[in-house]
Amino acid sequence: MKRVLLLYRNAFGGLSRPAWMLSLIMFINRSGAMVIPFLGVYLTESLGYTLKEAGIILSIYGLGAVSGSFLGGWLTDRVGHFKVQLFSLTVGGSLYFMFLFLEEFQYIAAGVFILSLVNDMLRPANSASIAHYARPENVTRAFSLNRMALNLGFSIGPAIGGLVAAISYKYLFIGDGVASMMAGLFFFIYFRKRQGHKPQKAAASAAANTEKVRSPYTDGMYLVFILLNCGFAILFFQLLSTLPLYYRQVYVLPEARIGTLLALNGFIVFLFEMILVYLLGDKIKKAWLIPAGVLVLGSSFVVLNLGHHTSLLYMAMVLLSFSEILVMPFMATISVERSNDRNRGSYLGLYTISYAAAHVVAPYLGTTIASRYSFDTLWWILSVFAIAVSIGLYFVVQHIERERLSGKAKIAASEKGVTVG
Repeated sequence: MKRVLLLYRNAFGGLSRPAWMLSLIMFINRSGAMVIPFLGVYLTESLGYTLKEAGIILSIYGLGAVSGSFLGGWLTDRVGHFKVQLFSLTVGGSLYFMFLFLEEFQYIAAGVFILSLVNDMLRPANSASIAHYARPENVTRAFSLNRMALNLGFSIGPAIGGLVAAISYKYLFIGDGVASMMAGLFFFIYFRKRQGHKPQKAAASAAANTEKVRSPYTDGMYLVFILLNCGFAILFFQLLSTLPLYYRQVYVLPEARIGTLLALNGFIVFLFEMILVYLLGDKIKKAWLIPAGVLVLGSSFVVLNLGHHTSLLYMAMVLLSFSEILVMPFMATISVERSNDRNRGSYLGLYTISYAAAHVVAPYLGTTIASRYSFDTLWWILSVFAIAVSIGLYFVVQHIERERLSGKAKIAASEKGVTVG
């Protein structure tokens, strides 16, 4: 037991206080995450829309997320990550209340787009903030700490949301809005007087003037990486779109049971991610860890087709959760390492755009295949797609890591006055 406690202490040690506070704020925000996991069920069960119409609404949410991620990254490099995060948390939280009055399809679609646009401005700004406050040697663990807080919140939000939805779906919007605004208030109180949240200006030194500021949109290898990351996210985001519908329509699970299944994902990631990142991060190359995680995700869909028993649902959720642990922290680190202080907002904005774009494709793809063919067909297609994404990521991440190590070697050699060919 002492060895386990020491392992946890080492895994969490050395992280800065602002990194902890950012994680606490995201925990508060995510603890109210009740709407998105149940949005598809709300649209079909409460408002009577078809499976395909629900998929369209969920895809529109993704379109707003794409726009918000781009705008958030652009604004982070220009006005700083503090202002973008504060605006997203407070204004985004207030927007949930408008859904108390929206029932017609076109109004819901417009409302969902605006809501996701404002909410997803938070992601690149928050990532830039984590990278800023983290010590260089702890970047991956700082992102893992933040994700741990998100997933702990996600283990609470859907579980509460399942109970609340059984009473009235309207209360989901109230809970999500209140949690977001509370997180915004706490964020303002702690970070308003701290230095470092303003946009980075070009330094006056000759080194800074000669430093190349690369745009992620002209970085060919990074664009391929982003495309493959989007492929992974399309697979993963079945968690928030077709999986709840599958639980409801095929297994006829009540809302509370669906919430418990979704909460299991957050609980597993909360419990194991920091430990596994600490144990594996410096010992196994990203080019092996990330593709392996994608294959684990593909296997979770195969499990769903092995029979018809609720134990398979839990087994699949466990696999999906460990896939998330093996992939997401290291993907974020690649984006940080590929950027610098003057373009980090843009790089992390494009990185979050890949997830936002997946929010567009994942629900529409999943619901279309499931309604036209079957859920079984959907799970087989996704498992094959996971193999393709895994192979692509193996080669791309290997190339990116080789470039990064080569760049570090050149810098080290130049500091010693040696030319590296």
